[in-house]
Amino acid sequence: MASKRYTIQTSPFVVPTTDGKIIREHFGGASDGNSQLSIAHMIAPAGWSEPFQTPEFDEYTFIISGKKQFIIENETVILSAGESIKIQKNTRVQYSNPYTEPCHYLAICLPAFSMDLVNRED
Repeated sequence: MASKRYTIQTSPFVVPTTDGKIIREHFGGASDGNSQLSIAHMIAPAGWSEPFQTPEFDEYTFIISGKKQFIIENETVILSAGESIKIQKNTRVQYSNPYTEPCHYLAICLPAFSMDLVNRED
């Protein structure tokens, strides 16, 4: 019997958070052990932000709905629904949603997201 050549993810790993952000990792280190790539559906609540970080992975973000603010090095970039961005590894960045509506987005990291590689500032 031939093995399946695809995987359907119906129960992504829900990453525990303390800041109100919802992270559902469909593929990656926490969900299926893949250290090469991670794909997560994120919901950043209104008013959310996290510390600056300098990740050791490329991060691609696609905005599904709402808006998200990025401070990349010293430049502020705001993306809206339908827009996307790639931030190269070893770039200092801060992610936030200073707006009044939640932001739904997809985050894809190469290699996969890992707390050991994100390098968040205190």
